Amino acid sequence: MKKLSAVLAICAMAFTLAACSSNYVMHTNDGRTIVSEGKPSVDSDTGMISYKDANGNKQQINRADVKEMVEMQ
Repeated sequence: MKKLSAVLAICAMAFTLAACSSNYVMHTNDGRTIVSEGKPSVDSDTGMISYKDANGNKQQINRADVKEMVEMQ
């Protein structure tokens, strides 16, 4: 019974933490829509925005190519 309670508690914590991370949507100047997992990071030295795409791959896009970046709710 204690093992079941522990497993349920761990699952509940995992779902709670997963709900805290938010995705962002970037709209580009050429009309594309990019959904990132988590908040993209902006490198002010290079002018590039780094993000993880829907498949979990790291991608980069030039900051000048992004028209708008908003948090999904």
